[in-house]
Amino acid sequence: MGVTRRQLLWAGTGIGAAGLLAACGGGDEDSKATAGSGGAGEPRSGGTLRVGALGHASAITRDPHGTQANESDYLILALVFDTLTVPGAEENTAPRLAASWESSKDLKTWTFEIAKGAVFHDGSPVTAEDVVWSLKRLRDTPSGAARLPGIQAENIRAQGADTVVLVSDYANADFPLLTRFATFVMKKGTKDADLAKAPGTGPFKLDWFRGGNARLVRNDRWYGPEVRLDAIEVTMFETPQAMANALLAGQIDLASNAGAVAARTAGSREDIQVLRRPNDMAMPIVMRTAKGSPFADVRVREAMRLVVDREAMVKQVLSGYGTVANDILGTGDPEYAKDIPQRGRDVAKAGQLLRDAGFDLSRTYELVTTEDISGLADSATLFANQAREAGIKIKVVKQESGAFWEKTWKSGDFYTGYWGTNDSVIFFASKTMVSEAGQNEAGWDDAGFDAAYREAISTADTEKRAAALKELQQIEHDRSGYLLWGMADGIDLAAARVRNLPKLPGYGRVQLEGVWLR
Repeated sequence: MGVTRRQLLWAGTGIGAAGLLAACGGGDEDSKATAGSGGAGEPRSGGTLRVGALGHASAITRDPHGTQANESDYLILALVFDTLTVPGAEENTAPRLAASWESSKDLKTWTFEIAKGAVFHDGSPVTAEDVVWSLKRLRDTPSGAARLPGIQAENIRAQGADTVVLVSDYANADFPLLTRFATFVMKKGTKDADLAKAPGTGPFKLDWFRGGNARLVRNDRWYGPEVRLDAIEVTMFETPQAMANALLAGQIDLASNAGAVAARTAGSREDIQVLRRPNDMAMPIVMRTAKGSPFADVRVREAMRLVVDREAMVKQVLSGYGTVANDILGTGDPEYAKDIPQRGRDVAKAGQLLRDAGFDLSRTYELVTTEDISGLADSATLFANQAREAGIKIKVVKQESGAFWEKTWKSGDFYTGYWGTNDSVIFFASKTMVSEAGQNEAGWDDAGFDAAYREAISTADTEKRAAALKELQQIEHDRSGYLLWGMADGIDLAAARVRNLPKLPGYGRVQLEGVWLR
């Protein structure tokens, strides 16, 4: 059992999440067994899981509150440090370091109770002061406003030894959901120079870290469900192909987010499991909407969305391992607006919109991309070819990962992006689209969207909330800076001996504490 978004609307009545730790990623062994594993069998203890994850040396970070451009970094941090909440197996928000939570009736004050028995790897107990210090440090990062939306640092305080209180500037029924990814807790007073050896509270402890690769050993003091693995070894790979080759050669046991090409290659191997997560990763093209950008005119953005051949993109870029999207992030949300008509391709209409907007067709526009994940650069190239039919000249620029995240992300006029854990419309609205969002990738400032967002998160009335969410999605579909052409399936490859891999989408794949080896 988990805490549903609808239940969270009524959190002011005192509903909590105590006793729900099993929803974090373990749960019933048989129900979590991967496809093709031939049944989970009786769980066994011991062994080392060798995991491959994507990353680039230039983008490595050891800071739990930094920008994790590498999946390998996030995997390591998520196993060493705990967040307050995590993506849930049954519902989209489950307890972690916060064992329970409740809100005031006005949905502005949120109270979190620390899990009983939670200690740092050095044996010292986790206190409310540690959590408060960590959340204030997180809030003071460049993206802090997006990571703790509506929360000012001075409005985070301890209440006794085990209780943390956060007061929002506005009513926010979805606040626990928004704490799932970045609220890593460290010991109060940890210096930046000590991050490499700072003790966490997670299911594994850092044994060593070398150039993006790491060895983690089981934390026998962890407060959560039993961890059966002795250790996890993480190897960073710069390309999905290199990672998949290592898996096929028996050098690693799990290739995380290996992509469609690897899935086709491994499909005929009886000794390899292919775990497919439908509706896993959003693959948008970002168009900057701010004044001075070639895409500031809403007609130009609409034209770009009409130029793309979505079916061809899914077929060619994702090899069919994905689905067509409709320019709205959060397609896995139960309240996703499926009734908004699917936008199709209309090159003639796109051309007329461009002429009406005075778009300069004599100019060549750069579309910046990286090769961080499988298919990203290919999507840029195929889109450029499709846009040529409308007279739009696009030059694809492949940028090294570190440079992309430092120079292009959040400031470029035209670039590819990707997002995992696509289970909440509100999550993306909060993180990337409201005008004050710290990760507002398109520089979008839309008063109507902001108002619909505030209405959706500030009410416990289900009808009002549903109407606001529908309006929010309609505005995003019509006016945002996103061209979301498709949703990629998440593809993990694993050796036959790996059992109980998490099936959660997006970054839910890093919840490996329930895995065991046959």
